[in-house]
Amino acid sequence: MNAQVDSVLERYSQGAKERQAALCCPVSYDAGLLALLPQEIIEKDYGCGDPSRYVREGDVVLDLGSGGGKICYMAAQLVGSEGRVIGVDMNDDMLALARKYQPEMAAKLGGDRVRFVKGRIEELALDVEALEVYYNTHPDCSVAELTAWQDEQRRTCPLIPDDSVDVVISNCVLNLVDDAHKQQMMREIFRVLKPGGRVAISDIVSDEPIPQHLKINPELWSGCISGAFQEQEFIHSFAAAGFLAVQYDKWDAAPWQEVEGIEFRSVTLTAVKGAGTECLDYGHAVIYRGPYASVTDDEGHVYLRGERMAVCERTYRLLTEGPYRGHFIGITPRVLREPVTWCAPAGTKRPAAETKGGVHAEACAPTGCC
Repeated sequence: MNAQVDSVLERYSQGAKERQAALCCPVSYDAGLLALLPQEIIEKDYGCGDPSRYVREGDVVLDLGSGGGKICYMAAQLVGSEGRVIGVDMNDDMLALARKYQPEMAAKLGGDRVRFVKGRIEELALDVEALEVYYNTHPDCSVAELTAWQDEQRRTCPLIPDDSVDVVISNCVLNLVDDAHKQQMMREIFRVLKPGGRVAISDIVSDEPIPQHLKINPELWSGCISGAFQEQEFIHSFAAAGFLAVQYDKWDAAPWQEVEGIEFRSVTLTAVKGAGTECLDYGHAVIYRGPYASVTDDEGHVYLRGERMAVCERTYRLLTEGPYRGHFIGITPRVLREPVTWCAPAGTKRPAAETKGGVHAEACAPTGCC
């Protein structure tokens, strides 16, 4: 284990026993959701945002770095009886704190819909508690045997299976992962999400690259400072992992801290995983409302303001039902054509004659016009 990992485990173990004010960033949470929570969990929570507000009824939620369980227990109230919440953390003391109140919270919620598991957020397939049990019962196993067991466990009973989660949330934890493992972490988040799944990540970003002498400072690393993503790097990392509609939904105007002239501020990033289906052309079109002359999406499609642009059905649904909804007017042809495998080259327009008499969706902007 390196000094950074040690410092994180030690500092958050202390935080599970006694409140660490230096780890807190001012956040306004829903008082109604907090009312159900034990005071100890509220006091020993450390975060910089509230990703629970992105949770929907019926969701399967995965909270990365769930700590004492505050956001998990808030999310559990939002998902309802049909949803469930999984918190993953590596710190035994934080897991003990979260699990301590599971029976009490299950009674309050009317069902046990929250579970906490031990794992690394950059390696969500590996069940670390199962690994510890295996190692303790096979103390003389070789490195090769241990590696083979881990590979088999990941393959046959992954901690978090592929395509199993509706929304991944996290509150000021991604910055604690070693830089060498951050892209692997992004790939893992993408892997576990269902097609069309969402992310809502509250974290700290820096306005400039962080120099090495700050990165090797264990106190700054465990304090959510020196491991922070640079602001462009954060958003680009999600796009590079394959996410669509990546955006900063929340951006604090004032920095949380400033170290050697570098500003560190709280943000919340949202994104979606694509549907993963092939592009089929049924004759759909969309019109980009404006105000920009044109926009380009994450897949390279170009939408000219006010023009009927040709799109496949998959893209049509993303633009009219997903995170882009409100920016586009969708047009479904009166009679759907026989589908062909096709994705429109950038800037391809759909002649009005092909969509005449079609159904126009979202004819009014979200602000309302009627």
